[in-house]
Amino acid sequence: MTPMIDVVFELIIFFVVTIKQEDILSKLTVNKPDANGSPSSSDRDKPCEIEIGKGAHDRGNYWKGVYVLQGQEMSLDQIDDYLKNTVAKNAAKPEEEPVVIKCTGNSPHGALVNLLDRCYKHRLYSISLFSLDN
Repeated sequence: MTPMIDVVFELIIFFVVTIKQEDILSKLTVNKPDANGSPSSSDRDKPCEIEIGKGAHDRGNYWKGVYVLQGQEMSLDQIDDYLKNTVAKNAAKPEEEPVVIKCTGNSPHGALVNLLDRCYKHRLYSISLFSLDN
């Protein structure tokens, strides 16, 4: 019985040592840089980032309707114009154009819903939502 157990353990060790692991890293989808050193398309096309409730008018739990786009405070109508004129027109497929929305903890849900409605209006469906710490 002991020689049989030894043979089984040797077979197990053999199979463990000779098994070929699947290369998980080769299956990841990433934008690799070009060989000539030019930036990839993901480097040129930065997503549109909009912050809700962060800015000079954000005080405690009182929110005055502040949207921040590229470091500038804007109203919802100004954001709508930006989405219509810049993002939706420049994209070949607006539904694939990335939009990143960052909300503070004290911004009302209505502000986010209004912004999402404007994105939907301009066929911007690739939206990522983040929560900012206060």
